[in-house]
Amino acid sequence: MAGYKFDPTRSVHIRSLIPQGSTTSDVVRFVKESGYSDGSANKAEGATLGQSDFDMAADNNTVEKIGAYLRISEEMLADTPQLTSYISNRVPAKLMEKEDDQILNGTGVSPQLSGITVDAADFDESSSAAFYQSVNNANEFDVIVAALNQLSLSNYTADKIILHPTDFHKILLLKDSNNRYLKDQVYAGLQPTFMGVPVILNTALAAGSFLLGNFSQGTQLWIRDNVSVEFFREDGTNVRDGFVTVRCVERVALTNYLPNSFVYGDSFADAITSLETP
Repeated sequence: MAGYKFDPTRSVHIRSLIPQGSTTSDVVRFVKESGYSDGSANKAEGATLGQSDFDMAADNNTVEKIGAYLRISEEMLADTPQLTSYISNRVPAKLMEKEDDQILNGTGVSPQLSGITVDAADFDESSSAAFYQSVNNANEFDVIVAALNQLSLSNYTADKIILHPTDFHKILLLKDSNNRYLKDQVYAGLQPTFMGVPVILNTALAAGSFLLGNFSQGTQLWIRDNVSVEFFREDGTNVRDGFVTVRCVERVALTNYLPNSFVYGDSFADAITSLETP
C-alpha cells in the first residue's frame, strides 16, 4: 500500500503566532489597565503636584472545549495498515483549524472563545488626518499602511499582518503606472513583508478582511488540556456492533489583554472607499 493521500491542512496555525501558557484552572483571571488619568505637569516651586491615577479592571476568560469524535469498525482498524497513525495525525489537524477560527473569530459567548477580531480596535481611517479621504487611487496596500498608522497612534508596533490568501495575492498583482509590480521582494522568494512587518496567510480570516497587530504582547492562548486523541471500545453499542470510537479534544482559553494592540477591518472595499480622495 502506497499510503494515504489527502489534501494538506494549514501550514501555519494561529497558536504558533501568539504566546502560550498552561493553566490548571477552568478560568484564567488577569488584571488590565482600563484607564489612566495623567496629572503630570510643570509646577512652580512650592506648588502642589498633579495627581495621576491608574484604573485597573479584573477580567477573566473561561476555558472552553473544542473537540470531535468518529466511529470506525474494528475490522477497518485492524485490516487497514497505518490507519491509527493516519487518524492520530489527520483528526488533530482538522481540530486545529477549528481552533484557528476560534482564536480569530470566536464570538466570546460560551462555549466559544473571545476572538481577536471581536476584541480588536476597528479600522478607523479618520484616526489620522493624513489618510482620511486623501489617497488617490486607493488600494488594499494603502489600507494596510493606514492601519499600521492607526496602530502607531496608539503607541503599538505591529509584528504580524494576517491576510486571506486571495487578498494577499491580489496585492501582489498591484502595478505602477509603468506596469511594474510593486512587491518585487516577494517574487524574489523572500518572506513576504509589508513595511517590514511579516505577512501571514490564513484561510481562517475571511476573504476581504484584514488583521494586524502586536501578537506577541496583545493576546495569549492558555492550554488546560492539549490536543489529545483517544480510542474507546466501550462507548454506546460499540461492543455489540464492533466499532471503535475515536475522540479528539482540547481545552483552551484565550485572553486578549490589549485590544488596542490590534486593528481589524472586515471590508477592504469599504476601507478603500473611505481612504479615496473625493
